[in-house]
Amino acid sequence: MSTDYQDLILALNMALDGDWDSSHKIVQNMDLDVAKWIHAVLHKIEGDDSNSKYWYTLCKLGSFEDYDNPNDELLHIIEHVNKLSFPE
Repeated sequence: MSTDYQDLILALNMALDGDWDSSHKIVQNMDLDVAKWIHAVLHKIEGDDSNSKYWYTLCKLGSFEDYDNPNDELLHIIEHVNKLSFPE
């Protein structure tokens, strides 16, 4: 697994553990669509809907309305990252 994917999984686990600030620090400067997706979810969790929608537009992997529960979305992103890291 590449370092980027390891960092993404770390950021996702931090977010699921409620450490949104540390997760944000990891993904905010990554230029990967999935990092932008995580960034969007973090802003959704914070209640910053306009910023969240901006990051969803950048990531092109989902939309603000796709998930009511951010934790469910983060779990889905983990599955997505695992598929990217370990393609069949």
